[in-house]
Amino acid sequence: MIWILLAVFIICLLLRFPIAFCLGLSCLVFLLLKGIPLIVMPMKMYSGIDVFVLLSIPGFIIAGNLMNHGGLTEKIIGFCNHLIGHVRGGLALGNIGASMLFAGISGTAISDTASIGSVMIPAMKKEGYDAAFSAAVTASSSTVGPIIPPSVPMIIAATLSGLSVGKLFLAGALPGFLLGFSLMVLTYFIAKKRNYPKLERSTAKQILKGFVETFWSLLMTFIILFGIIGGVFTPTEASIIAVIYAFLVGSLVYKKLTFKTTMVVILDSMKTSASLMVLIGFANLFGWILITEQLPQLISSEIINFSENKYVVLLLINLLLIFVGTFMETIAALLILFPILLKVATAVDVDPIHFAVIALLNLMIGLTTPPLGVCLFVSSSIGKISIGKVSKAGFPFLLVSLLILTLVTLFPDLSLYLPRLFMD
Repeated sequence: MIWILLAVFIICLLLRFPIAFCLGLSCLVFLLLKGIPLIVMPMKMYSGIDVFVLLSIPGFIIAGNLMNHGGLTEKIIGFCNHLIGHVRGGLALGNIGASMLFAGISGTAISDTASIGSVMIPAMKKEGYDAAFSAAVTASSSTVGPIIPPSVPMIIAATLSGLSVGKLFLAGALPGFLLGFSLMVLTYFIAKKRNYPKLERSTAKQILKGFVETFWSLLMTFIILFGIIGGVFTPTEASIIAVIYAFLVGSLVYKKLTFKTTMVVILDSMKTSASLMVLIGFANLFGWILITEQLPQLISSEIINFSENKYVVLLLINLLLIFVGTFMETIAALLILFPILLKVATAVDVDPIHFAVIALLNLMIGLTTPPLGVCLFVSSSIGKISIGKVSKAGFPFLLVSLLILTLVTLFPDLSLYLPRLFMD
Protein backbone atom coordinates (compact mmCIF):
# COMPACT_ATOMS: atom_id res chain seq x y z
CA MET A 1 0.00 0.00 0.00
CA ILE A 2 2.86 2.39 0.71
CA TRP A 3 3.84 2.28 -2.95
CA ILE A 4 0.39 3.56 -3.91
CA LEU A 5 0.92 6.53 -1.62
CA LEU A 6 4.30 7.29 -3.21
CA ALA A 7 3.01 6.68 -6.74
CA VAL A 8 0.12 9.13 -6.32
CA PHE A 9 2.50 11.68 -4.80
CA ILE A 10 4.96 11.41 -7.71
CA ILE A 11 2.16 11.55 -10.33
CA CYS A 12 0.80 14.73 -8.72
CA LEU A 13 4.30 16.21 -8.73
CA LEU A 14 4.71 15.42 -12.43
CA LEU A 15 1.34 17.07 -13.08
CA ARG A 16 2.71 20.23 -11.41
CA PHE A 17 0.29 20.21 -8.49
CA PRO A 18 1.34 22.36 -5.51
CA ILE A 19 3.34 20.30 -3.01
CA ALA A 20 0.65 20.60 -0.31
CA PHE A 21 -1.96 19.20 -2.72
CA CYS A 22 0.39 16.37 -3.73
CA LEU A 23 0.75 15.38 -0.09
CA GLY A 24 -2.96 15.75 0.70
CA LEU A 25 -4.24 13.82 -2.32
CA SER A 26 -1.78 10.97 -1.88
CA CYS A 27 -2.71 10.68 1.81
CA LEU A 28 -6.44 10.76 0.98
CA VAL A 29 -6.09 7.96 -1.60
CA PHE A 30 -4.06 5.87 0.86
CA LEU A 31 -6.54 6.29 3.71
CA LEU A 32 -9.52 5.43 1.46
CA LEU A 33 -7.85 2.29 0.09
CA LYS A 34 -6.64 1.26 3.53
CA GLY A 35 -10.07 1.79 5.09
CA ILE A 36 -8.79 4.19 7.73
CA PRO A 37 -11.41 6.71 8.99
CA LEU A 38 -10.90 10.12 7.35
CA ILE A 39 -11.14 11.82 10.76
CA VAL A 40 -7.44 10.96 10.99
CA MET A 41 -6.65 13.67 8.41
CA PRO A 42 -7.67 16.76 10.44
CA MET A 43 -6.39 15.18 13.67
CA LYS A 44 -2.89 14.56 12.31
CA MET A 45 -2.79 17.85 10.43
CA TYR A 46 -3.67 19.79 13.58
CA SER A 47 -1.15 17.89 15.69
CA GLY A 48 1.50 18.78 13.12
CA ILE A 49 0.96 22.53 13.44
CA ASP A 50 0.10 22.58 17.15
CA VAL A 51 3.73 23.26 18.08
CA PHE A 52 4.66 26.42 19.98
CA VAL A 53 7.88 27.14 18.11
CA LEU A 54 6.02 27.12 14.76
CA LEU A 55 4.24 30.29 15.87
CA SER A 56 7.53 32.07 15.18
CA ILE A 57 7.29 31.42 11.43
CA PRO A 58 4.41 33.83 10.67
CA GLY A 59 6.22 36.41 12.80
CA PHE A 60 9.48 36.14 10.88
CA ILE A 61 7.59 36.18 7.57
CA ILE A 62 5.78 39.41 8.51
CA ALA A 63 9.01 40.98 9.84
CA GLY A 64 10.88 40.12 6.65
CA ASN A 65 8.14 41.54 4.44
CA LEU A 66 7.90 44.70 6.54
CA MET A 67 11.64 45.30 6.29
CA ASN A 68 11.64 44.54 2.56
CA HIS A 69 8.79 46.93 1.80
CA GLY A 70 10.25 49.40 4.26
CA GLY A 71 13.35 49.98 2.13
CA LEU A 72 15.74 47.44 3.63
CA THR A 73 16.82 45.85 0.35
CA GLU A 74 17.87 49.12 -1.26
CA LYS A 75 19.77 50.23 1.86
CA ILE A 76 21.71 46.98 2.11
CA ILE A 77 22.52 46.92 -1.61
CA GLY A 78 23.67 50.54 -1.43
CA PHE A 79 25.91 49.85 1.57
CA CYS A 80 27.50 46.80 -0.07
CA ASN A 81 28.19 48.79 -3.22
CA HIS A 82 29.85 51.52 -1.16
CA LEU A 83 32.10 48.91 0.47
CA ILE A 84 33.16 46.80 -2.50
CA GLY A 85 31.69 48.45 -5.58
CA HIS A 86 35.09 49.83 -6.61
CA VAL A 87 36.54 46.30 -6.99
CA ARG A 88 36.43 44.67 -10.43
CA GLY A 89 32.96 43.10 -10.66
CA GLY A 90 31.85 45.23 -7.71
CA LEU A 91 28.15 45.07 -8.50
CA ALA A 92 28.25 41.27 -8.60
CA LEU A 93 30.18 41.21 -5.32
CA GLY A 94 27.65 43.63 -3.84
CA ASN A 95 24.92 41.27 -4.97
CA ILE A 96 26.44 38.44 -2.93
CA GLY A 97 27.19 40.70 0.03
CA ALA A 98 23.60 41.92 0.04
CA SER A 99 22.38 38.31 0.14
CA MET A 100 24.60 37.61 3.14
CA LEU A 101 23.28 40.65 4.99
CA PHE A 102 19.70 40.24 3.80
CA ALA A 103 19.79 36.59 4.92
CA GLY A 104 19.14 37.49 8.53
CA ILE A 105 15.87 39.18 7.62
CA SER A 106 14.51 37.01 4.82
CA GLY A 107 15.51 33.52 5.89
CA THR A 108 14.32 31.99 2.59
CA ALA A 109 16.27 31.63 -0.65
CA ILE A 110 13.41 32.28 -3.07
CA SER A 111 12.41 35.59 -1.43
CA ASP A 112 16.09 36.60 -1.48
CA THR A 113 16.32 35.84 -5.22
CA ALA A 114 13.15 37.78 -6.00
CA SER A 115 13.87 40.78 -3.75
CA ILE A 116 17.54 41.35 -4.48
CA GLY A 117 17.34 40.05 -8.04
CA SER A 118 14.63 42.53 -9.02
CA VAL A 119 17.04 45.34 -8.12
CA MET A 120 20.46 43.91 -8.94
CA ILE A 121 19.93 41.94 -12.16
CA PRO A 122 18.63 44.94 -14.17
CA ALA A 123 21.35 47.13 -12.63
CA MET A 124 24.09 44.65 -13.56
CA LYS A 125 22.78 44.28 -17.11
CA LYS A 126 22.70 48.05 -17.47
CA GLU A 127 26.35 48.30 -16.36
CA GLY A 128 27.46 45.77 -19.00
CA TYR A 129 27.34 42.44 -17.16
CA ASP A 130 26.25 39.38 -19.10
CA ALA A 131 22.56 38.64 -18.36
CA ALA A 132 23.19 34.94 -17.68
CA PHE A 133 26.03 35.74 -15.28
CA SER A 134 23.89 38.32 -13.46
CA ALA A 135 21.06 35.83 -12.99
CA ALA A 136 23.44 33.02 -11.97
CA VAL A 137 25.16 35.15 -9.31
CA THR A 138 21.79 36.16 -7.87
CA ALA A 139 20.44 32.61 -7.74
CA SER A 140 23.64 31.15 -6.26
CA SER A 141 24.08 33.81 -3.58
CA SER A 142 20.45 33.48 -2.47
CA THR A 143 21.21 30.00 -1.11
CA VAL A 144 23.32 31.61 1.62
CA GLY A 145 20.18 33.12 3.17
CA PRO A 146 18.69 30.12 4.97
CA ILE A 147 22.13 29.03 6.23
CA ILE A 148 23.02 32.29 8.00
CA PRO A 149 20.68 32.83 11.00
CA PRO A 150 17.90 33.52 11.66
CA SER A 151 16.43 30.98 9.29
CA VAL A 152 12.89 29.67 8.79
CA PRO A 153 14.04 26.23 7.53
CA MET A 154 16.24 25.86 10.63
CA ILE A 155 13.23 26.51 12.84
CA ILE A 156 11.38 23.78 10.93
CA ALA A 157 14.32 21.37 11.38
CA ALA A 158 14.45 22.14 15.11
CA THR A 159 10.70 21.52 15.42
CA LEU A 160 10.97 18.16 13.65
CA SER A 161 13.90 16.92 15.71
CA GLY A 162 13.62 18.63 19.09
CA LEU A 163 17.01 20.29 18.59
CA SER A 164 17.81 23.70 20.02
CA VAL A 165 16.92 26.56 17.66
CA GLY A 166 19.75 28.65 19.12
CA LYS A 167 22.31 25.91 18.48
CA LEU A 168 21.10 25.44 14.92
CA PHE A 169 21.33 29.18 14.29
CA LEU A 170 24.93 29.22 15.53
CA ALA A 171 25.78 26.06 13.60
CA GLY A 172 24.82 27.70 10.32
CA ALA A 173 26.85 30.88 10.78
CA LEU A 174 30.34 29.66 9.79
CA PRO A 175 29.21 27.46 6.86
CA GLY A 176 26.99 30.30 5.63
CA PHE A 177 29.74 32.91 5.67
CA LEU A 178 32.21 30.41 4.20
CA LEU A 179 29.81 29.76 1.32
CA GLY A 180 29.21 33.46 0.77
CA PHE A 181 32.90 34.43 0.73
CA SER A 182 33.76 31.49 -1.54
CA LEU A 183 31.18 32.68 -4.04
CA MET A 184 32.70 36.16 -3.79
CA VAL A 185 36.19 34.85 -4.60
CA LEU A 186 34.89 32.97 -7.65
CA THR A 187 32.92 36.02 -8.78
CA TYR A 188 35.98 38.25 -8.51
CA PHE A 189 38.11 35.97 -10.70
CA ILE A 190 35.36 35.64 -13.32
CA ALA A 191 34.82 39.40 -13.33
CA LYS A 192 38.54 40.04 -13.68
CA LYS A 193 38.86 37.54 -16.53
CA ARG A 194 35.90 39.06 -18.41
CA ASN A 195 36.86 42.62 -17.52
CA TYR A 196 33.50 43.44 -16.00
CA PRO A 197 33.06 47.08 -14.88
CA LYS A 198 33.68 48.54 -11.46
CA LEU A 199 32.13 51.52 -9.71
CA GLU A 200 33.92 54.61 -8.49
CA ARG A 201 35.48 54.27 -5.06
CA SER A 202 33.17 55.62 -2.35
CA THR A 203 34.48 58.17 0.10
CA ALA A 204 34.70 57.44 3.82
CA LYS A 205 31.76 59.79 4.32
CA GLN A 206 29.62 57.84 1.84
CA ILE A 207 30.55 54.52 3.47
CA LEU A 208 29.72 55.89 6.93
CA LYS A 209 26.41 57.27 5.68
CA GLY A 210 25.59 53.89 4.09
CA PHE A 211 26.40 52.11 7.35
CA VAL A 212 24.20 54.45 9.37
CA GLU A 213 21.31 53.92 6.94
CA THR A 214 21.75 50.14 7.09
CA PHE A 215 22.51 49.93 10.82
CA TRP A 216 18.91 49.74 11.97
CA SER A 217 18.21 46.89 9.58
CA LEU A 218 21.22 44.87 10.70
CA LEU A 219 20.52 45.52 14.36
CA MET A 220 17.34 43.45 14.14
CA THR A 221 19.36 40.36 13.22
CA PHE A 222 21.63 40.79 16.24
CA ILE A 223 18.68 41.37 18.57
CA ILE A 224 16.99 38.18 17.36
CA LEU A 225 20.11 36.03 17.30
CA PHE A 226 21.67 37.02 20.61
CA GLY A 227 18.29 37.21 22.33
CA ILE A 228 17.59 33.57 21.46
CA ILE A 229 21.12 32.35 22.15
CA GLY A 230 21.32 34.28 25.41
CA GLY A 231 18.05 32.82 26.61
CA VAL A 232 16.40 36.25 26.82
CA PHE A 233 13.43 35.11 24.76
CA THR A 234 12.15 32.11 22.81
CA PRO A 235 12.11 32.00 18.99
CA THR A 236 8.35 32.73 19.07
CA GLU A 237 8.85 35.78 21.30
CA ALA A 238 11.77 36.84 19.09
CA SER A 239 9.53 36.80 16.01
CA ILE A 240 7.02 39.14 17.68
CA ILE A 241 9.81 41.49 18.75
CA ALA A 242 11.08 41.37 15.16
CA VAL A 243 7.64 42.39 13.82
CA ILE A 244 7.38 45.35 16.20
CA TYR A 245 10.95 46.41 15.49
CA ALA A 246 10.52 46.05 11.71
CA PHE A 247 7.36 48.14 11.77
CA LEU A 248 8.97 50.91 13.83
CA VAL A 249 12.11 51.02 11.67
CA GLY A 250 10.18 50.88 8.40
CA SER A 251 7.72 53.59 9.40
CA LEU A 252 9.79 55.92 11.62
CA VAL A 253 13.40 55.48 10.43
CA TYR A 254 13.13 54.61 6.71
CA LYS A 255 9.65 56.20 6.45
CA LYS A 256 8.62 53.83 3.66
CA LEU A 257 5.82 52.01 5.45
CA THR A 258 2.41 53.62 5.11
CA PHE A 259 -0.86 52.26 6.45
CA LYS A 260 -1.77 50.95 2.99
CA THR A 261 1.63 49.28 2.49
CA THR A 262 1.46 47.70 5.94
CA MET A 263 -1.98 46.22 5.20
CA VAL A 264 -0.66 44.76 1.92
CA VAL A 265 2.32 43.27 3.77
CA ILE A 266 0.10 41.72 6.42
CA LEU A 267 -2.25 40.24 3.81
CA ASP A 268 0.64 38.77 1.79
CA SER A 269 2.23 37.39 4.97
CA MET A 270 -1.07 35.80 6.00
CA LYS A 271 -1.31 34.04 2.64
CA THR A 272 2.28 32.81 2.85
CA SER A 273 1.89 31.66 6.46
CA ALA A 274 -1.42 29.91 5.77
CA SER A 275 -0.03 28.02 2.77
CA LEU A 276 3.02 27.02 4.81
CA MET A 277 0.91 25.77 7.72
CA VAL A 278 -1.28 23.72 5.36
CA LEU A 279 1.92 22.24 3.91
CA ILE A 280 3.20 21.40 7.41
CA GLY A 281 -0.13 19.83 8.35
CA PHE A 282 -0.28 17.59 5.27
CA ALA A 283 3.40 16.71 5.65
CA ASN A 284 2.76 15.59 9.23
CA LEU A 285 -0.05 13.31 8.01
CA PHE A 286 2.22 12.02 5.22
CA GLY A 287 4.98 11.37 7.75
CA TRP A 288 2.59 9.56 10.11
CA ILE A 289 1.61 7.20 7.29
CA LEU A 290 5.26 6.54 6.43
CA ILE A 291 6.01 5.75 10.08
CA THR A 292 3.01 3.44 10.51
CA GLU A 293 4.07 1.60 7.35
CA GLN A 294 7.64 1.41 8.75
CA LEU A 295 9.23 3.02 5.70
CA PRO A 296 11.82 4.95 7.76
CA GLN A 297 13.03 1.72 9.34
CA LEU A 298 13.23 0.10 5.90
CA ILE A 299 15.26 2.97 4.43
CA SER A 300 17.54 3.08 7.48
CA SER A 301 18.23 -0.62 7.41
CA GLU A 302 18.87 -0.62 3.64
CA ILE A 303 21.37 2.25 3.85
CA ILE A 304 23.15 0.82 6.88
CA ASN A 305 23.19 -2.65 5.30
CA PHE A 306 24.85 -1.10 2.27
CA SER A 307 27.54 0.48 4.44
CA GLU A 308 28.10 1.37 8.08
CA ASN A 309 30.86 3.79 7.17
CA LYS A 310 29.77 7.26 8.30
CA TYR A 311 31.14 9.05 5.25
CA VAL A 312 29.63 6.62 2.77
CA VAL A 313 26.24 7.05 4.46
CA LEU A 314 26.59 10.85 4.37
CA LEU A 315 27.56 10.70 0.69
CA LEU A 316 24.40 8.71 -0.13
CA ILE A 317 22.28 11.15 1.89
CA ASN A 318 23.91 14.13 0.18
CA LEU A 319 23.13 12.72 -3.27
CA LEU A 320 19.54 12.00 -2.28
CA LEU A 321 18.92 15.46 -0.79
CA ILE A 322 20.46 17.36 -3.70
CA PHE A 323 18.32 15.34 -6.09
CA VAL A 324 15.17 15.98 -4.06
CA GLY A 325 16.06 19.66 -3.65
CA THR A 326 16.10 20.18 -7.42
CA PHE A 327 12.36 19.62 -7.77
CA MET A 328 10.85 19.96 -4.27
CA GLU A 329 10.43 23.09 -2.16
CA THR A 330 12.92 23.18 0.74
CA ILE A 331 10.48 23.12 3.65
CA ALA A 332 8.43 20.31 2.10
CA ALA A 333 11.59 18.24 1.61
CA LEU A 334 12.62 18.90 5.21
CA LEU A 335 9.22 17.88 6.56
CA ILE A 336 9.18 14.62 4.63
CA LEU A 337 12.81 13.48 4.70
CA PHE A 338 14.60 15.13 7.61
CA PRO A 339 13.20 12.96 10.45
CA ILE A 340 13.88 9.78 8.45
CA LEU A 341 17.42 10.66 7.42
CA LEU A 342 18.29 12.06 10.85
CA LYS A 343 17.76 8.59 12.32
CA VAL A 344 20.05 7.11 9.68
CA ALA A 345 22.74 9.73 10.35
CA THR A 346 22.65 9.37 14.13
CA ALA A 347 22.84 5.58 13.74
CA VAL A 348 26.36 6.05 12.32
CA ASP A 349 27.36 8.58 15.02
CA VAL A 350 26.75 11.83 13.11
CA ASP A 351 25.95 14.72 15.44
CA PRO A 352 22.31 15.81 14.84
CA ILE A 353 23.23 19.52 14.76
CA HIS A 354 25.95 18.80 12.21
CA PHE A 355 23.54 16.72 10.13
CA ALA A 356 20.89 19.47 10.17
CA VAL A 357 23.37 21.90 8.61
CA ILE A 358 24.40 19.30 6.01
CA ALA A 359 20.76 18.63 5.11
CA LEU A 360 19.96 22.31 4.76
CA LEU A 361 23.03 22.97 2.63
CA ASN A 362 22.05 20.12 0.32
CA LEU A 363 18.53 21.42 -0.15
CA MET A 364 19.80 24.95 -0.77
CA ILE A 365 22.20 23.70 -3.44
CA GLY A 366 19.30 21.80 -4.99
CA LEU A 367 17.53 25.14 -5.57
CA THR A 368 20.28 26.11 -8.03
CA THR A 369 20.80 22.67 -9.60
CA PRO A 370 19.57 22.37 -13.21
CA PRO A 371 17.22 21.60 -14.75
CA LEU A 372 14.54 22.27 -12.11
CA GLY A 373 16.20 24.47 -9.47
CA VAL A 374 13.54 26.97 -8.36
CA CYS A 375 15.94 29.88 -7.80
CA LEU A 376 17.26 29.43 -11.34
CA PHE A 377 13.73 29.88 -12.70
CA VAL A 378 13.12 33.00 -10.59
CA SER A 379 16.40 34.68 -11.59
CA SER A 380 16.03 33.70 -15.27
CA SER A 381 12.55 35.21 -15.28
CA ILE A 382 13.83 38.49 -13.81
CA GLY A 383 16.80 38.53 -16.21
CA LYS A 384 14.59 37.61 -19.19
CA ILE A 385 16.94 34.86 -20.29
CA SER A 386 16.56 31.12 -20.83
CA ILE A 387 17.01 28.69 -17.97
CA GLY A 388 19.63 26.83 -20.02
CA LYS A 389 21.91 29.86 -20.27
CA VAL A 390 21.53 30.63 -16.56
CA SER A 391 22.29 27.00 -15.68
CA LYS A 392 25.45 27.07 -17.82
CA ALA A 393 26.61 30.35 -16.26
CA GLY A 394 25.82 29.03 -12.79
CA PHE A 395 27.81 25.80 -13.15
CA PRO A 396 31.05 27.20 -11.58
CA PHE A 397 29.00 28.52 -8.64
CA LEU A 398 27.40 25.11 -8.24
CA LEU A 399 30.85 23.48 -8.07
CA VAL A 400 31.96 25.93 -5.36
CA SER A 401 28.77 25.23 -3.37
CA LEU A 402 29.43 21.48 -3.63
CA LEU A 403 32.99 22.04 -2.43
CA ILE A 404 31.72 23.88 0.67
CA LEU A 405 29.19 21.10 1.25
CA THR A 406 32.03 18.57 1.11
CA LEU A 407 34.08 20.55 3.63
CA VAL A 408 31.14 20.92 6.02
CA THR A 409 30.41 17.19 5.71
CA LEU A 410 34.00 16.10 6.35
CA PHE A 411 34.82 18.64 9.07
CA PRO A 412 32.04 18.75 11.71
CA ASP A 413 33.75 21.56 13.65
CA LEU A 414 32.80 24.01 10.90
CA SER A 415 29.23 23.73 12.12
CA LEU A 416 29.73 22.60 15.73
CA TYR A 417 32.42 25.03 16.93
CA LEU A 418 30.16 28.00 17.67
CA PRO A 419 27.35 26.00 19.38
CA ARG A 420 29.95 24.35 21.64
CA LEU A 421 31.61 27.68 22.34
CA PHE A 422 28.48 29.61 23.30
CA MET A 423 25.86 27.09 24.39
CA ASP A 424 27.59 24.03 25.93
